[in-house]
Formats: sequence, C-alpha cells, structure tokens
Amino acid sequence: MLPFHYIAAYAQSHFTAVKERMSRDEGATAVEYGLLVSLVAVVIIVGATTFGAKISELFTAVAGKIKVPTP
Repeated sequence: MLPFHYIAAYAQSHFTAVKERMSRDEGATAVEYGLLVSLVAVVIIVGATTFGAKISELFTAVAGKIKVPTP
C-alpha cells in the first residue's frame, strides 16, 4: 500500500492540472463574443422591423425635396 503523502501529492497534482484547465478562458471568451454578436443582430433586426417603415418614409420625403438640376 502506498504511503498517504504519495497519494496526497498525486491528488494535488491532478487538482492543480484541472484547476489550470478550468482557469483558461479562451473558450469562454469565444462564447461571450458569440453571445454579443447575436445580441447585436437581434437589436438590428428589431430596430429595422420597428422603424423600417418610418425611415423609408423619411428618405422618400427627403428625396422628394431634392431638386434635380435640368441640363
């Protein structure tokens, strides 16, 4: 049977390895960026749906007021 200090050292080394893997945040950062991009996309879609007709009317009104020079 192994002495306790060997077992404790083995467990501690594995705990340290798992702790190091858990502390890496490259994957978490990618997930956070993905969530941020999807949130921005949802905001753009909702804004375009909500204000699309009003903006189109505004551009049409402005285009109607622009005078085209005659040759």
